[in-house]
Amino acid sequence: MSSTRNPKTAKANKAQTSAKSKSRKSKTHVKPEAKSGPVEGVYAAANSEASSVSKPLSGLDAAAIVLREASGPLNAQDLIGLMLERGLWKTEGKTPAATIYAAMIREIRSKGSASRFRKADRGRFAAVG
Repeated sequence: MSSTRNPKTAKANKAQTSAKSKSRKSKTHVKPEAKSGPVEGVYAAANSEASSVSKPLSGLDAAAIVLREASGPLNAQDLIGLMLERGLWKTEGKTPAATIYAAMIREIRSKGSASRFRKADRGRFAAVG
């Protein structure tokens, strides 16, 4: 038995394929316009606006603050407890300790000696410096 193709299906598939390739090719990259004025002025304006509006701390920033003030290394669960107790960080996640633990490990691995954290013992972290 010979294979027969339905001509309508073949035309429809070809039309869909060509439409996809055309839409991909038609996208163009628009370069943003260069901002005039000194770069420092842009950052100064952004920082002054940010200071007037209280922006919540990230989990890593809050962890760094708590670890700097801690008397010794803390595990992630204790760290989360102190962060939430002090109101430095808010989360609705199911496993915030795992989230912070993973984020601190990523920072230590990516930044190396420039990291704000160091691993003091298995599962325990301390602030650098």
